[in-house]
Amino acid sequence: MPHVVTGRCVDCRYTYCVVECPVSCFWEGAKPRMLVIDPGTCIDCEACVPACPINAIWPDHELPPEYADWTAKNADLFAAGKNVTEGQDPLDSAKLIEEIQAEEKAKGWNIKEPSKAS
Repeated sequence: MPHVVTGRCVDCRYTYCVVECPVSCFWEGAKPRMLVIDPGTCIDCEACVPACPINAIWPDHELPPEYADWTAKNADLFAAGKNVTEGQDPLDSAKLIEEIQAEEKAKGWNIKEPSKAS
């Protein structure tokens, strides 16, 4: 079961997850600007989950229904992206977890955070 990067990463691109990944399964996309995971490379080690400061990564079996479409999006988007193997600065538009959670609540979402999130 691969891990899935969700819409929380759009316009953020924190790369702490990339630094922790032992198999280089992260790819940076341009549209949308974010990181995604190559599901064929991910080994489900879960090292990326606690490294993400915005809890944008879930194991696919924990993925909230509101982000269910991101499993297919990761599979589609990584092929058009660029493999990222080193840390980079986040985008200027990067948000904090509290901002993202407030946006989700405003949509009426009650998202349970990933179990391995720090």
